[in-house]
Amino acid sequence: MQLVDSFLSQRSLGILVHPSSIPGGSYCGTFGEGLKKWINLLSINKIRYWQFLPLTPADQTGSPYSSPSSFAINPWFLDVNELINSGFISENQEISKISSEGAKYDFFDFEIADSLSVLIENNILDHWSNQSEIIRNNFYDWCEINPWVEDYAVFMVLKKEFDNKAWWDWPEVFRLKEEESIRNFINSRVKEILVKKLFQWHLNRQWINIKKYATEKDIKLIGDLPFYVSKDSVDVWSNKSLFSVSNEGNLIFQSGVPPDYFSSTGQLWGTPVYYWAKHQRTKYDWWVKRFKRQFDLVDILRVDHFRAFSGYWRVDGEAKNAINGSWIKSPGKELLKTITKSFKVTKLPIIAEDLGVITEDVITLRNSFALPGMKILQFAFDGNIDNPYLPKNIHGKNWVVYTGTHDNSTTISWWEDLDQDKRIEINQTYGSSNIPPWNIIEIGMKTNANLFIVPIQDILSLDNSSRLNTPGTIENNWKWKIKELNDLFIYSLEKYGKLGRLYSRIN
Repeated sequence: MQLVDSFLSQRSLGILVHPSSIPGGSYCGTFGEGLKKWINLLSINKIRYWQFLPLTPADQTGSPYSSPSSFAINPWFLDVNELINSGFISENQEISKISSEGAKYDFFDFEIADSLSVLIENNILDHWSNQSEIIRNNFYDWCEINPWVEDYAVFMVLKKEFDNKAWWDWPEVFRLKEEESIRNFINSRVKEILVKKLFQWHLNRQWINIKKYATEKDIKLIGDLPFYVSKDSVDVWSNKSLFSVSNEGNLIFQSGVPPDYFSSTGQLWGTPVYYWAKHQRTKYDWWVKRFKRQFDLVDILRVDHFRAFSGYWRVDGEAKNAINGSWIKSPGKELLKTITKSFKVTKLPIIAEDLGVITEDVITLRNSFALPGMKILQFAFDGNIDNPYLPKNIHGKNWVVYTGTHDNSTTISWWEDLDQDKRIEINQTYGSSNIPPWNIIEIGMKTNANLFIVPIQDILSLDNSSRLNTPGTIENNWKWKIKELNDLFIYSLEKYGKLGRLYSRIN
């Protein structure tokens, strides 16, 4: 693993879109030829950065931010065609039917995506004994240098064994991960555990091929690292002493944010906070491994909820709201120094998600590691002349400016919700055309920030019917995808690239 040599050293463009949304896969976007076509389009138009959401498996609502593993890859991404062409599976009528049916829609169903994964698993297992010794050795070597995959595979097979219940609802011997019981279970479920590991190996193999292709095309991959991990995850189950959770699965303390302008009771996130003293005693071993895994997969990481590296809002585990929490200091500086030293770099390729109410200690931590922060243009125009997201208040170059993120409305819908007077004021102030969302894109292009990123929905001028996620809701999120890379899609990318040249973001 070699981290990027230069990080945001010149004015550049990027696009935000998750692999699941890119056409050319099975039921959703996968790690196959569709992604290579996408990367090639980025390269042709000199769009140097591709940002996406966590590649980890999603929870039952489809969210990649609440994953059963912070090391594994989402099984939905496995590309069927590559498996067939490489002799890992044979053509299958059921698999072909699901794949072809899925291509007809601009959304995908999680249950059908899961059923496709099961069909692929069975096919992979049927053909494993026919693989060459070289291939089998490659798999075993990968498992040896990725020991997390053993725990992940056992965890997922246990979940299936107990009707997908959370680990704290398992029988005590498995909940507590008693060594003899786990060993006996592994011996009784050899094939089921093997196929989970094979799936992860194939996913890793296919993605590394995509990453290599992106490198050849001079495209940098920006991944996403949530600060907290899900309570019902192999991370917590296997490392309970690192988290504020009891052996019975009760939250001792939980994460969230305090009351603010948007919520009088704050937000409870239901994830355990970290027992930092234990992390310090282990020299942040779990964190170093977590970062290493992600940097094996991407060039740059957007670290979600970066402010928690400085201090976090801790709430009692049984609390019903986030009002009576307290701010607790985090050893973020020591942790980031440890990670920097582990990778033998002078600057970590990290983007700090520093949105919301950010205190001086967070700014100091971010600046001490020279990390770029984020600026969201949709947050800028509230009438406050000191608004930190206003273009005139974005000082210096070490920023990543966005029209919006995966959690925002699409810019065209955001624009439609603005008062008419505000729209006129924005266009008069910035001299932009009155064609949303391209007027906001032009405003972002003109900032001094070294990197400007736009969600693909804005480039395609789509409204909220194509929104990927609406925070605070659990239905109809994470499902949206593009049906095809048609002429309008290609034209829109070309237009984005041309604007980049106009505003000197493309050399």
